[in-house]
Amino acid sequence: MNQKLDSDDNHPPSGFFITIKKFFKNPFFIKTQSVSEVTDFLRDAADLNIIDKEAESIASKAIRLGSITVKEIMVPKVDMVTISSDMNTDEIIERIIESGHSRYPVLGGDRDEVSGILLAKDILPKLVGEKTDFELLEMLRGSKIVPETKKADSLLEEFKKDRSHLAIVIDEYGTICGLVTIEDILEELVGEIEDEHDVDEDEIIENIDGSFSADPKVEIEEFTQYFSLEIDPLAIDAETLGGLIINELGVLPKVGDVVSIENLNIKVTHADGRKITKVLITKNWWN
Repeated sequence: MNQKLDSDDNHPPSGFFITIKKFFKNPFFIKTQSVSEVTDFLRDAADLNIIDKEAESIASKAIRLGSITVKEIMVPKVDMVTISSDMNTDEIIERIIESGHSRYPVLGGDRDEVSGILLAKDILPKLVGEKTDFELLEMLRGSKIVPETKKADSLLEEFKKDRSHLAIVIDEYGTICGLVTIEDILEELVGEIEDEHDVDEDEIIENIDGSFSADPKVEIEEFTQYFSLEIDPLAIDAETLGGLIINELGVLPKVGDVVSIENLNIKVTHADGRKITKVLITKNWWN
């Protein structure tokens, strides 16, 4: 038994643990008084090859996570994929197949009333058993509600503690303003996490006929730069192309609506009654 212990002691500790111990024993680390000092120290450690660049990046982002609110990283309400408590079985299954998500907030008669969370996997036993009709409310899991001002690091700890993955975000008036998942928080640390349902699409695509298809969520600055427009993005009271179109029309756009920006005609080609989902952009070459 002692020989085994002695044998283990003869092996030098791994380089990773040696560098980590040196890092945290450094007196400069102990004396740091602010977040900026710690991040500066991490950067210096990376420059000296005490830790690698990836570790430095993740550690720095983890430190700053405490200053990020869930409002900054949530999926806004207009982009939420939800299920209504009055939807029938076929509608629910179609929604799940179309979106490919694993969890869905279920809303009651009031659009700000969350009845619970439906897990797609909970429906599978019903389908396997060829039971095409089931009581939706009996299948729901509890919903987690958090204010939009909650810090991301605090929510991550709660997700770990109660083993949940999704939270509904509400504003100061108790109105639903979005949802946030554990993946949204982790992406703040390690960058974009793509799964098999994510589609990598350009926000502006040039078509064969010279027109352009665009995602209304493209940022104004990117839009103006792409088309070399003279307007100042900071002078526009909107953050996205969709917001610009709504401002120009003064009402919620519908399919077929057109706005003109300098030498561009922007036509709404897809909308669902709540938001624009795609536009077609053509140039007036004579302008």
